[in-house]
Amino acid sequence: MTHAPFTPERYGSAAAHYERGRVPYAAALIRRVAEVTGLGPQHRVLDLGCGPGPLARHFAPFVREVMAIDPSPEMLSEARALAGQAANIRFTAGSSYDLKPAMGRFHLVVMGRSFHWMDRVDTLKRLDSLVEPAGAVALFGDTAPAIPANAWRKVWNDIRGRYEPDTGPHDHDPNWIRNEAILLASPFARLERFAVIERRAIDVETLVDRALSMGSTSPAHLGENMPAMVAEIRAALADVREEVVETSALVAWRTR
Repeated sequence: MTHAPFTPERYGSAAAHYERGRVPYAAALIRRVAEVTGLGPQHRVLDLGCGPGPLARHFAPFVREVMAIDPSPEMLSEARALAGQAANIRFTAGSSYDLKPAMGRFHLVVMGRSFHWMDRVDTLKRLDSLVEPAGAVALFGDTAPAIPANAWRKVWNDIRGRYEPDTGPHDHDPNWIRNEAILLASPFARLERFAVIERRAIDVETLVDRALSMGSTSPAHLGENMPAMVAEIRAALADVREEVVETSALVAWRTR
């Protein structure tokens, strides 16, 4: 399996919880990616599958313009509100299937936890006509090291697991092809990974929002079971105060 079915409404009900719940990308990581890709005020960035726009907002100070695209009206509404007066971010309704040369050229394409939902091979073929010769694609994500400070995560995951009606496109799929393999077979085949590990303050309400920001445990997917899941998280994890997170970027430069 190389891609999931296109379901633009999947994250609609999760939009209000995404910014508060999801792990923020480290500022040092953003600076590092801007540095290694040579971003400057003459460049444009494409944020593909932008959600509420954290990457668009982070990269806007480095460049002339950020075009941020998402298929969810609810996500775009959140993104516009959070961007405030940022004049060089242009939010547009659409998906990877809407990529076309008329959008112009980009020095960097960023994707935050979104590439795995796309037809990845098709997306990279489309980006081949949009990314400048010295440009790159950067896939952002986050993980949690298996250390004592993150021991509470098993409880959180177990609670979600009892309520989620389905999982992500690659969960438990033996035929899933990793992003690295897809990139190595594309025009963007020079890969390098960058990461920042940080200790972050957190509370149980953030963990509630994080659960509700997931496609498989969003309010729409949970339906009448949502109050029960929220109550379980609040009861079991009321004392959580911190987590250690690794935010990372897999940067893929052009090789042809």
